[in-house]
Amino acid sequence: MTTALATSDLGKRYRKTWALQDCSLAIPAGRIVALIGPNGAGKTTLLNLAVGLSRPTAGEVSVFGAAPGDDPATLSRIGFVAQDRPLYRGFTVADLLRFGAKLNPRWDDGLARTRLGRLNIPLEQKVGKLSGGQQAQVALVLVLAKRPELILLDEPVAALDPLARREFLQVLMDATVEAGMTVLLSSHLVGELERVCDYVVMLNAARVQFAGDLDAFAQGHRLLVGPRAEIEEIARVHHVVHATHTDRQTSLLVRLNGHAYDPRWDVRDPGFEEIVLAYMGRREHATETPQ
Repeated sequence: MTTALATSDLGKRYRKTWALQDCSLAIPAGRIVALIGPNGAGKTTLLNLAVGLSRPTAGEVSVFGAAPGDDPATLSRIGFVAQDRPLYRGFTVADLLRFGAKLNPRWDDGLARTRLGRLNIPLEQKVGKLSGGQQAQVALVLVLAKRPELILLDEPVAALDPLARREFLQVLMDATVEAGMTVLLSSHLVGELERVCDYVVMLNAARVQFAGDLDAFAQGHRLLVGPRAEIEEIARVHHVVHATHTDRQTSLLVRLNGHAYDPRWDVRDPGFEEIVLAYMGRREHATETPQ
């Protein structure tokens, strides 16, 4: 199995606070990966480290076996769309295509023009005059025309309406199937991620909480509901992700370690979004270094 993105004890510290810590991943090539976590979990930090925009404080990161910040050839294999989709608003779309062709040795101008034509985006229109959805599509087409092997997307559809999101993700999925690329997609839109992704990386409080197949993520958790109780007994067997209590009832979202439960517990299968929200709601904080 080829590994597209690998990290080993990767960490990034800003002054006293770790934005990412002890991050060890091995993301298989050819997968569409959901990068999930609350604000401040370390998602953007991980993406910036993966494209060489930031250097690690600790540990290592590699893309197809090479450090992206040290090997310019590796950067030609990576496509990246930042959260604010930085485009030259005074350029026309055609200007951006010419610019991309000069900067990228594997540039596929035919692919770019064909996809923009399908999207009815006029080449002579200035980028600043395009809608938010059209700008997002242009940013994606520019990345695809680079013919990368790994695409990193930081909240690319957060500001788009539902139709524009669907069109963006459809273009992304089609391109991934055609070219066999690896995609790492950061987003808070859990329902969309479940629909398009097959691998999950869950971050919270600057640390990896889960990394693996989406099916394993869903199937490896259960919701236990029963009479009001302390969680220590369950926690000795299973990893308690989230616990809620009322006067009479306790509900536990657990990551499984075996399958034996006290018969007092009603065992349910949680949905993907329910599991994600449980992780995101954990009361943890980024690690600070001692003064």
